[in-house]
Amino acid sequence: MLRHPEYLLRLIPSLRLLRRAHTRPNRRRYPSRDGEYDDEMVRKRERDHGGNLYFYKSIGQHILTNPRVLDAIVRKSHIRPTDTVLEIGPGTGNLTLKLLEAAKKVVAIEIDERMVEVLQRRVTEFGFEDKLSVIRKDALRTEFPPFDLVVANIPYGISSPLVVKLFYGENPFRSATLLLQKEFARRLLAKPGDSEFNRLAVNVKLVAEVDFIMDVSKRDFLPCPKVDSSVVIIRPKAEVPNVDLNEWSAFTRSCFSKKNKTLGATFKQKKKVMELFRLSNMTGLSKEIAANYSNTNSCNTEDEESENEGKGHSSSCLEEGMSSFREKIIGVLQSDRFEEKRPSKLSIEELLHLLSLFNQSGIFFHDHAKPKSAGNSAFAAACNS
Repeated sequence: MLRHPEYLLRLIPSLRLLRRAHTRPNRRRYPSRDGEYDDEMVRKRERDHGGNLYFYKSIGQHILTNPRVLDAIVRKSHIRPTDTVLEIGPGTGNLTLKLLEAAKKVVAIEIDERMVEVLQRRVTEFGFEDKLSVIRKDALRTEFPPFDLVVANIPYGISSPLVVKLFYGENPFRSATLLLQKEFARRLLAKPGDSEFNRLAVNVKLVAEVDFIMDVSKRDFLPCPKVDSSVVIIRPKAEVPNVDLNEWSAFTRSCFSKKNKTLGATFKQKKKVMELFRLSNMTGLSKEIAANYSNTNSCNTEDEESENEGKGHSSSCLEEGMSSFREKIIGVLQSDRFEEKRPSKLSIEELLHLLSLFNQSGIFFHDHAKPKSAGNSAFAAACNS
């Protein structure tokens, strides 16, 4: 039997590792959205030796390949021959080609140059190049052109901010047919009392109606994701409640930070009372609160002769103001028996009514002293914070 020297046996593991390093595909580092190079964004080579395209799971590149599902999505979208369709994340164009057959024009937003190259080549082969317009930018950072419908297989990682951007954006449109992660779709479809009912569902349903279309197996995608998906159609409401969106956003954030706690437990907390007391004073919209605040300040000037005594008296006045403000909050919650109710079980109408009661009592959730931003972009960002 041939025996190797002991030092050669010790080298075998190292040689194996070296061989793997040489045969492993080269890796390339890509910048994150902030322009920084992030180790978590290290991806595979863009193409293998056979010219095949690699898909990046880390940014949600899962291509829908089932033709029956693609046909069903287009059919359920009710596309008219005069429509301009917005598609976000077209990938290699499986859905795009179906949309081009039905619509007058398709505007596709794709950030991956490799995908754009494949998409344009396929569209040209089918003779649809005059009907396709490609925007090579990040969908969350670019301004959308006018469109009639949205039909898209949304990358999982940007589902929430993208849905909010669409429905609180400046562009009017008829509907959005979206292929989403199943769990995310269930949240959009959730009703008060459902375990999935959350702040996102509340904000979307304030301005739109959400309908379930069908589930899609993870086996219908390439590469195969870890979870199944669902198709939903979201239609903007013809009439939207007249509410200050910044105030609504801050109010729902307060309510749904602990959605299963009673409203009484949430709003009686000292930290929350102090926060609302400060915000309500800064709005300048409540004469009663402003008067209490000025009385608190006057306590300081009346007791300047005795510094220690003045500080104690000022603190006492502040505590009285806080106590009075807390009682005001409790009074609002008790007026329509909201104190023992939980946000996760309240309808949109009930939440709007509660916010109205708070505002009428001089209690505000958003700093109205700050200048209002133009459009709904600030609100869309706030909804995802």
